[in-house]
Amino acid sequence: MTINNLLPGIHATDRADALDRGVAEARGITLAEARAERAATIPAGRYGTPAEFGAACAFLCSRHAGFIVGQNVLLDGGAVNATM
Repeated sequence: MTINNLLPGIHATDRADALDRGVAEARGITLAEARAERAATIPAGRYGTPAEFGAACAFLCSRHAGFIVGQNVLLDGGAVNATM
């Protein structure tokens, strides 16, 4: 049995859209500007995609990951490491 954990950063989801809209409205900027500012804080320079998250999940559920046990896998485009 393997038990692992996926730790998502910012991914292009409805929730991220709602948060970006709130920031844009509060600051009086466009949604595109709010997204660009937030994406600039991610070393990869962009939001992750749901497909990328799904691929990591599928891999960890596959037989190819059978020897990976007890890991926390960051899917954040390098954001956590950039703050350390």
